[in-house]
Amino acid sequence: MKKHVKNNVYWVGKVDWELQKFHGSEYSTHKGSTYNSYLIEEEKTVLIDTVWAPFAEEFVENLASEIDLNKIDFIIANHGEVDHSGALPALMKHIPDKPIYCTANAVKSLKGQYHEDWNFRVVKTGDKIDIGNGKELIFVEMTMLHWPDSMATYLTGDNILFSNDAFGQHLATEKLFNDQIDQCDLFNESIKYYANILTPFSPMLRKKLDEVTALNLPIEIIATSHGVVWRENPVQIIEKYAHWANDYKENQITVIYDTMWNGTKILAEKIAEGITAADPEVTVKIHNLAKSDENDLITEVFKSKTVIIGSPTISNSILHSVAGFIHLMKELKFKGKKAAAFGCFGWSGESVKVMNELLANAGFEIISDGFKNQWNPDIEAQNSAIAFGKTIADK
Repeated sequence: MKKHVKNNVYWVGKVDWELQKFHGSEYSTHKGSTYNSYLIEEEKTVLIDTVWAPFAEEFVENLASEIDLNKIDFIIANHGEVDHSGALPALMKHIPDKPIYCTANAVKSLKGQYHEDWNFRVVKTGDKIDIGNGKELIFVEMTMLHWPDSMATYLTGDNILFSNDAFGQHLATEKLFNDQIDQCDLFNESIKYYANILTPFSPMLRKKLDEVTALNLPIEIIATSHGVVWRENPVQIIEKYAHWANDYKENQITVIYDTMWNGTKILAEKIAEGITAADPEVTVKIHNLAKSDENDLITEVFKSKTVIIGSPTISNSILHSVAGFIHLMKELKFKGKKAAAFGCFGWSGESVKVMNELLANAGFEIISDGFKNQWNPDIEAQNSAIAFGKTIADK
């Protein structure tokens, strides 16, 4: 069932209430998601994006119940990733000759995934298509936000930016607009989406935001590819992105650890106690990596000015969970953040040195040689961990 966005623009996507993992199993979606597709019915009828492949047949059936598929004049593929393009093969069986407008890289992506030579029309930033009734579609390449093929499409007259993966969130809802849902859920999912997907591209995002601003296009609605449509003060999410893209941090220190026999856990809690004692204003959060969701932890790292990582020594190194998490942080290219390491050991005690090297390699400023303790922490060791936390707060 299509939902009205504005004038002759409709949402024709799919709400996926059951989605728990995305990008394979790389991204947790505790609140599901949506795959947003849009239909514009002016003198020209335009379909913008489709839905993920598991819902392809359902999508085509629903679309055919709303409109004669042969009346679609052309399709816009803002991004070739399968959650946006997955229904194209099913749709194109019905309208095989209809043009598909996309970037040159999107042609490569779509051909590479579906092995079909559809009627591709390559566009670049500034290209326009007249769709009648005095309205045009203007294309804006969004390279590396978050794939090389990404672009956005702007509809004049209605002043709608179809932003694709920018400004979205993984959030299943029957409500279409940002002002209709819980604002805490909206912004929690928005910052998680940015932290886990767009952080590595922050320098490019800053430039792209400037480029979009320079086009001087009035934006009354931002129609994303996931989550809600921004209609109430849509510029607020652009402002958030500009803030988040600028090496974002809050007054927060996050302690993340894994442990074998709870010694490192005790150190984590005592270090946090010391941080709070030295600076009652700072927000301190402690997370056991083995019992936490990695994407939620990445969001906490994104918000933090300092991250304290803990692991016991095992096999002259660290727990593989901690090594993997530091690697994940490295992939996301965090900037302007500080770090320190800690851990218990029984015999050789290399974990802190290993973590320091990995954290430095991941782009963090190492602010301490770290804290390590042999065997289970006694009262003296616990007091030393508190003192270590105080020094971290000072730094």
